[in-house]
Amino acid sequence: MDSQRASLHPLDIGLIRGYAIFDFFRTVRGSALFLEDYLTRFINSARKARLPLSYDRDSLRKIIEELIQKNSLEEGGIRMVLSGGISENFFTPSKGPLFIFCESLKLPGAEKYQQGVQLASVDYVRPIAEIKTTNYTLPCLLSTEWAANGIEDVLYHHQGIVSESSRSNVFIVKKGVISTPGKHILKGITRQKVMDLAPYVLVRDITLDEVMQADELFMTSTTKRILPITSVDQTIIGRGVPGPVTQDLLRKFERFEASTVAAT
Repeated sequence: MDSQRASLHPLDIGLIRGYAIFDFFRTVRGSALFLEDYLTRFINSARKARLPLSYDRDSLRKIIEELIQKNSLEEGGIRMVLSGGISENFFTPSKGPLFIFCESLKLPGAEKYQQGVQLASVDYVRPIAEIKTTNYTLPCLLSTEWAANGIEDVLYHHQGIVSESSRSNVFIVKKGVISTPGKHILKGITRQKVMDLAPYVLVRDITLDEVMQADELFMTSTTKRILPITSVDQTIIGRGVPGPVTQDLLRKFERFEASTVAAT
């Protein structure tokens, strides 16, 4: 059915309480990229959020494959949303509807990979960060100011320790050593692929001061892949251009993505 015809009951706590989970992945040449990883995370998110999921992994996979085929979705995105349902007190999670739909995909332009992007630091820790919830209230509010200030996204930190961006994980490079936070984050699928591709990655607490003094900084996500960050709070990172480690990882990721699609 047309996604515009989909409906949600106005008393569903996904709407009135903002309690729902989701996941999102890309299709490349008609293939769902890293599908099994995304299914695992979605199923785990449902379990941790205590939301009943009526479909098992095989059923979800079949629905997605059929969706791709019927929509001839060569290059696009697929979103899975499981809402909190309607409960007697309109507060406690219940059995809610599952939506799986395709959408157009907007990827960062080439200039962002060539020049890097700017982030703005925000003192914030995302609630239940290990679950991919639909709660993006703060960054949605802040995004109204991003375009005017040339900001791509935020960089969350608290008590001097960095965690993540609103929709991405972050990595720093200092003297050739790659590090990434391990606490108060959503463990991204792309993050893990980058960690697998890199020769070595330290998972540790990273201070905001370290970020400002890093040689390189980059973010990873489904749509951004590996995107260089060259400025935080108007402080130039490294030389102010995408660094060699970041560029090398991006090339490796592009080759890995292509080989993964070719093998499906």
